[in-house]
Amino acid sequence: MNRKKLNNIKIGDFNPLNNSENKNSNHFNTDEGIKIKNRYTSKDISDSHHLDSIAGIPPFVRGPYSSMYTNKPWTIRQYAGFSTAEQSNKFYKENLKAGQKGLSVAFDLATHRGYDSDNPRVIGDIGKAGVAIDTVEDMKTLFKGIPLDKITVSMTMNGAVLPIMAFYIVTAQEQGIDISKLSGTIQNDILKEYMVRNTFIYPPKQSIQIISDIFKYTSEKMPKFNSISISGYHMQEAGASADLELAYTLANGIEYIKTGLDAGLKVDEFANRFSFFWGIGMNHFMEISKMRAARYLWTELMKQFNAENSKSYCLRAHCQTSGWSLTEQEPFNNITRTTIEALSAVFGGTQSLHTNSLDEAIGLPTKFSSKIARDTQLIIQEELEICKTIDPWGGSFYIERLTQELIKKAMVHIKEINDAGGMTKAIEKGIPKMRIEQAATRKQAKIDNKEFIIVGVNKFVLEEEEEINYLEIDNEEVRNDQIKKLKSIKEHRNEFKVKKLLKEISQAAKEKNKNLLALAVKAAKSRATLGEISTALEKTFGRYQSKIKSFSGVYKSKMKDNKSYKHAVKLSNKFAKLDGRRPRILIAKIGQDGHDRGAKVIATSFADIGFDVDIGPLFQTPDEIAKQAVENDVHVIGISSLAGAHKTLVPNLISELKKFKNENIMIIVGGVIPKKDYEFLYNKGVSGIFGPGSNIGESAISILDLLLKKIN
Repeated sequence: MNRKKLNNIKIGDFNPLNNSENKNSNHFNTDEGIKIKNRYTSKDISDSHHLDSIAGIPPFVRGPYSSMYTNKPWTIRQYAGFSTAEQSNKFYKENLKAGQKGLSVAFDLATHRGYDSDNPRVIGDIGKAGVAIDTVEDMKTLFKGIPLDKITVSMTMNGAVLPIMAFYIVTAQEQGIDISKLSGTIQNDILKEYMVRNTFIYPPKQSIQIISDIFKYTSEKMPKFNSISISGYHMQEAGASADLELAYTLANGIEYIKTGLDAGLKVDEFANRFSFFWGIGMNHFMEISKMRAARYLWTELMKQFNAENSKSYCLRAHCQTSGWSLTEQEPFNNITRTTIEALSAVFGGTQSLHTNSLDEAIGLPTKFSSKIARDTQLIIQEELEICKTIDPWGGSFYIERLTQELIKKAMVHIKEINDAGGMTKAIEKGIPKMRIEQAATRKQAKIDNKEFIIVGVNKFVLEEEEEINYLEIDNEEVRNDQIKKLKSIKEHRNEFKVKKLLKEISQAAKEKNKNLLALAVKAAKSRATLGEISTALEKTFGRYQSKIKSFSGVYKSKMKDNKSYKHAVKLSNKFAKLDGRRPRILIAKIGQDGHDRGAKVIATSFADIGFDVDIGPLFQTPDEIAKQAVENDVHVIGISSLAGAHKTLVPNLISELKKFKNENIMIIVGGVIPKKDYEFLYNKGVSGIFGPGSNIGESAISILDLLLKKIN
């Protein structure tokens, strides 16, 4: 398909929200609204415009490099980081020794949000979902004994990207390494944070300024380093279908190209260092086709910038198997799921891959489960002879048709974004966030209706399951250790110099006259902390607060004949009649965990069941949630927790409610809660716990039964 045809696709030709099931037994509709036939022939690809693609040559459908894995297999990565830098360093070294080729660093939520470990807002988040990094000394410990000029490092960081990049650069310099030799990737993809993951700090416009300065710095001083990894992964985890993930990720990429050009760079000075990051789910053939379609579309979209270097048209990708598809129920089945998803990524032509561990729907992965995940890739590389040919699915009638369909579907969404004035404007209007949340709600309805089967969750369910071990972090111990290190560093540094450098950062953010990354590097060398550098920027930029929007009717439209749903509605009406008002629930995220897919799905579905639903702002502290619950006179507080802070923050919330002398409000908890923590939470006063895979209708019935007992 040439560019002219791509740009002339009409919205009316393809309805991205039309996902109704086709009654024809020879077809079914995917989440993307693509009709799937039971057989395909050459006639199905007669109008395809990408079939002549050759690997290594635009539009790169068959792969970004001419030899692909026949010359060099994909890089095996393990996304990891937990507790302290010392513990993570030990884990990294063990993985590298066992065959891992690159490091992918997970930072804790306090670090993501620009807070030092001694900040009272992050008391439950230190070291829980990643490694705590407060200063350059933590970064030096993280990579102790790991030569940064020989190992590629990928860092998933967006909000606090300036101090983290500065710490990494100073660490390399203090290892005696010329930073021009550093290779790896910083995610630096802030736009998707406003759509799904929510680990932002500053408003969009100011965050784009930071990205611009990173582009300038790395293009001049770090030519081997990828200055951005544009992520669709978190969109998929939040509920986006493949066409949405594809479209919004590429639209973000175009926005970043414009950012670099606005900064005065030439397109070939930075575009060839872009990389992309895809989530890989369980629709095997769709995921293969998505990656092929992505490369085609990126080439077409880049033509408008008239790049001269062919590498600027080439989409290179890292992939990670889905976390959402992992189940708490029968977790060893997750090995099979991850293997299938890993094969999708490889068949799709990924350049690097992280395979999730079997226990990540329960808690942090253990060494045992991490080894299985890593060995999955080694087995695929070494035993399947999968690296002997290029794009083995190329020419398949089915794959080529899916690739073409995804190109068309994605362009519908890209046109909608363009019509809104580009991705930044579309985000301000709430378009991508709304589309993704609607897709997530439709998916949950399919699961609850058993239209989408998850083995062990809504079909072939075991009556009794064995518990498995998982890695648990002593949050208080990590926090105390980090606070001691912070105190020591502040006692031994030149305080006057640090304050001067921080003031310079605030001024430069305002006047836009100096490179912010260069200034952050100076501050890091003087041992300014992550929180101090972030605060210096916040003084000028402010801290962004997301707008809460909700919708209703999507879940209800899919559940008209569902018995659990109808029974829940009946109980909701009964409660309203007895109590004189609708059951009222406050859906709240507690701590710095911004993953709100579950919270948003619960909010819209409970509203359809008949609850009055309040949605709390993100990143609330226990006292803030308690105050809102009392002021709004709710019957129930529903806490959504995915980052392991429940054992600290939920008891704190219960204590705060006691201060208001209002202990009648019922507290329920949902999300990633290990079963062995249930008794602890129940003893603290929690009334109900709903783990991954819980049916929404049945969960609502349980809650309403408890409420009815209270008033009877």
